[in-house]
Amino acid sequence: MSNNNALSRQASGNKEGIVLVLGSSLTIMGSVMVAPMIPKIGAEFGPITPDAATLVPLAIAGPALAIALFAPLAGLLADKAGRKKLLIIATFLYALFGFVPALLGDLHSIVISRLLFGCAEAAIMTCCTTLIADYWHGDQRMKFINLQVVAIGLIGSIFFVIGGMLGESSWRIPFYLYLLPLLLIPFMVKVLWEPSKESKSPEAEVVAQAPASAEKTAMFPLIISYLMILFGMVLNFVVPIQTPTLLVQMGVTSTTEIGMSAGLSLLATLIGSILWPVLRRLFGLNLCNAILFTLVGTGLWLLSNAATYQQVLFAVTIQGIGAGLMVPNIMAATMNILPAKVRGRGLGIFTSSLYLGQFVSPIIVSIILTTGSDLRGTIYNLAIAGLVVAVLWVISSLFLSNKSTSPESKHSLS
Repeated sequence: MSNNNALSRQASGNKEGIVLVLGSSLTIMGSVMVAPMIPKIGAEFGPITPDAATLVPLAIAGPALAIALFAPLAGLLADKAGRKKLLIIATFLYALFGFVPALLGDLHSIVISRLLFGCAEAAIMTCCTTLIADYWHGDQRMKFINLQVVAIGLIGSIFFVIGGMLGESSWRIPFYLYLLPLLLIPFMVKVLWEPSKESKSPEAEVVAQAPASAEKTAMFPLIISYLMILFGMVLNFVVPIQTPTLLVQMGVTSTTEIGMSAGLSLLATLIGSILWPVLRRLFGLNLCNAILFTLVGTGLWLLSNAATYQQVLFAVTIQGIGAGLMVPNIMAATMNILPAKVRGRGLGIFTSSLYLGQFVSPIIVSIILTTGSDLRGTIYNLAIAGLVVAVLWVISSLFLSNKSTSPESKHSLS
């Protein structure tokens, strides 16, 4: 591809952006959309499957484990074989393995299909994020990162509610929604294009050509980014996984109401996504980390003390705003650090860290519960941990402010 063709394609990037943000939104449908179905799946398979207590949560959270394990390989394949091809294949497999549990009558088979579904999710998330970084740079890149999170929040909140409503009659019906991405494949084929070296962003090429020593110095903030998204998702995933159980303990058993609580949290991420560009320019990425962890920690603290359904809704809203800031804030720093030639692999590890946090979240909750804490106490402890991280980022930002007063100068850090 010539430079002129590359620039022409970048100039008409709105179509590509729409396809990529819609593709990214598929990942939110992966595990959390069927979370309200946990009680009904457990009720059906519990009496006939000896290890149902382990397998039912794995059927919900298992895709996160598959993503965590497969995303680095997906990133490597994206760098070697091409982003567009892998994305199309993964979208087809996403629809296939996402839908098939509706037809299965064995819990073990459902878990296997969900793990394979997670592998497809890993490739979709990695490819969409990498293509956004390939197609755009600077403010344009930030724009589409933000749109990506907005789409995830909006579509996720809609399908949370739809899934809960459809699940009133049967837990199997929501799985039919996973066939919808098949409609997106023709647009991926027609609109997206495979980046060549000439079409990579100018700033990415500068980074790629930097001395090896410069790339080594970026490893520390890169590792911090991975740890931040991992821990952040441990906190964020408390809401979709633990809130249904908390609501049942409060006497709320309707899957519609349970789904609405989780959907409201996702809808609240839109507020965070809308606020993020402004906060990033005002405070830089480091102080945004402090703000978002304050919101997430406060939301979980309110959830741990909620006594009514309305208080739960308020708590997940506060938490959702922080979650809306989290992914674009940490992802933007990660993109800025990575050179183009290893961007797929680097973002694959980012995706792996993100979903590893989701997978280990219920495990961490279970471990804390074994210490004698109840569910409310466990959520409270995680809330305090989030607030401690927020304080550490405030201290870090104050320290760095002595070296530079420019928010934009902080963008190479997480």
